[in-house]
Amino acid sequence: MHQHIRPIPLFLSLLLFSGVVLFFPYSLFRSGSQVRSIIWETPRVFEWRPCAWWQENDGSLEALPEKSNGYIRVDCYGGLNQMRRDLCDGIGIARLLNATMVLPKFHVAAYWNESSDFRDIFDIDYFIERTKGFVRVIKELPDELKSKEPFKVDCSKRKGQFDYVEVVLPSLLKHQYISFAPAMSQRRDRYPLHAKAALCQGCYNALRLTKTLETKARELLDAIPKPFLSLHLRFEPDMVVFSRCTYPSLSHSSLKAIEIARNSDSVISNKKPLTGTAARQWRSRGKCPLTPQETAFILQSLGIPSNTFIYLAAGDELMEIEGFTSIYKNVYTKSSLLSHVDFDSMHGNTKAALDYYVSINSDAYVATYFGNMDKIVGAMRAAKGLYKTLLLNRRAFANYSSKGLDGEDLARDLWDVHREDFVTGRGSAVPDCFCESRM
Repeated sequence: MHQHIRPIPLFLSLLLFSGVVLFFPYSLFRSGSQVRSIIWETPRVFEWRPCAWWQENDGSLEALPEKSNGYIRVDCYGGLNQMRRDLCDGIGIARLLNATMVLPKFHVAAYWNESSDFRDIFDIDYFIERTKGFVRVIKELPDELKSKEPFKVDCSKRKGQFDYVEVVLPSLLKHQYISFAPAMSQRRDRYPLHAKAALCQGCYNALRLTKTLETKARELLDAIPKPFLSLHLRFEPDMVVFSRCTYPSLSHSSLKAIEIARNSDSVISNKKPLTGTAARQWRSRGKCPLTPQETAFILQSLGIPSNTFIYLAAGDELMEIEGFTSIYKNVYTKSSLLSHVDFDSMHGNTKAALDYYVSINSDAYVATYFGNMDKIVGAMRAAKGLYKTLLLNRRAFANYSSKGLDGEDLARDLWDVHREDFVTGRGSAVPDCFCESRM
């Protein structure tokens, strides 16, 4: 999707300069006879903040032993935010096993149109410096190991209560240099505090974009009119196929794109759509992505004015976007704000990194699907003290719609449920490294 940058009228520039803004915090939404204030005006009851026990690191955590048990390389797969999630886990595991961490390997994934590695995205010197005292990290292996490939330990498909000390440590001690992809089923709550602290520090205080990438991200951020909302909207063909949901009212071109994705050779090719009772139950559990039109309706229900500046943090293949832009006109994207030379030369991880940077620095952030990016962005925004963050409630929308609610009745109920979510900080941060703070 390519949209042109819209010039800001002089009168609007003066309004923004003088602080009389149309978005924060005094906007009202009118529907019929009802008037609702914008969702951000609702007083919060809880905030999520980095827990003091790791953030302050006052010396109470167990110190790093003098001798390491060996070297570990974390193998990361998927898109950028999935790889970052695995890296965060790997940092904690390295400390758990008293291992020295080699720089992680970001595996090339043709499906994600990707070729960049860890050092192409993140500042490695900053990463090593910021993890010092929490976990050992090195740029290069010692000479006696440089020519060797690591012994691969397969953890990725482990089920149940996976224990790294029992399963992985023996291989580390035996081979001295191993690689692994973290298991999805691991129990972080069983980590000792020093391993949890390493994970938290590495994930939230040690990952900074390279100078080149951060410069490009700042240029993108500066080009967006302020104040603005960053919207992570997921409605690409592969996302719909993966969800196993059906949308019969979509356009012919969208339905064709979904069918092509379903029949592709990718990992989602066997995701057949659910039908009948199973499909209804699946949707009622909030498993189906919101369409752009549904997203626009919910934002209106929450009092977000239609003239809000919105940065669309989304993939290149987003479908049915007209259902959103017909209501919210001031939409900006990477492709509309960057030169075509810059944009066309970028790989998937680079684009995802730009979306991440803009989203953690936006005035507000709204996610339509609670994926890896949303968990990381929500946590980073909480760490920065930015609490205008909201995860749209797909389950509520599906259940209210299935009961026949529409228009003002649906909007009112959506306001109520999202108000509760916002008040309690739902979706703002993950609990492993953040603690609730009552306002």
